[in-house]
Amino acid sequence: MHARRKDARRILGRVALLAFVALLLASLAWTHWVLGQIQYWSTHNEAASSDAIAVFGAAEYDGRPSPVLRARLNHANQLYRHNLAPLIITLGGNGGDQYSEGGVGQSYLMGLGVPESDIIAETESTTTEESVAQLAIIARANHLQRIILVSDGDHLFRIRALCKAAGLNVLSSPRPPVSIIGDSQPTRRLIHEFLSYTAWRLHLR
Repeated sequence: MHARRKDARRILGRVALLAFVALLLASLAWTHWVLGQIQYWSTHNEAASSDAIAVFGAAEYDGRPSPVLRARLNHANQLYRHNLAPLIITLGGNGGDQYSEGGVGQSYLMGLGVPESDIIAETESTTTEESVAQLAIIARANHLQRIILVSDGDHLFRIRALCKAAGLNVLSSPRPPVSIIGDSQPTRRLIHEFLSYTAWRLHLR
């Protein structure tokens, strides 16, 4: 009896070890794939003729776009000037003051000469997931068949996945890399995107 119990414990130990090794290998494979996708889409520019350009929000300061938001808006303006889309959608709600990221984006683009009639400002969303949900509503209401997504490069893989899950046909175009004082470190942003995407795929958020 004692010998059988000892054998059973040994077998259970081996099974537990194998399960741990399998989980570790799966986790490593997942991490490698997700980080590879984030890095790929951070430099892959798909911009082509579309119905609209969607600019995802970033911080604004008392009605002025932060350097990050300004870089995104400038890139969207360049795509617009190259006639890749006749409409720009600025996304993002209240940033803690009386202004919204979407509204500030609209004002900034108008200051660059984009007509107000060519801009839709979404001013309610406070997360990437909410921005995508609002973008889907705007797309359906305006019969938009294809949309160019503009954001920071390391943000685009997750945005693309969310948009495709929402039934949107999208292309992505990362803003050009610029030196921005106070910009969060690339490693920190990469970890944030990895964890956010993983949590979404696991239905944890």
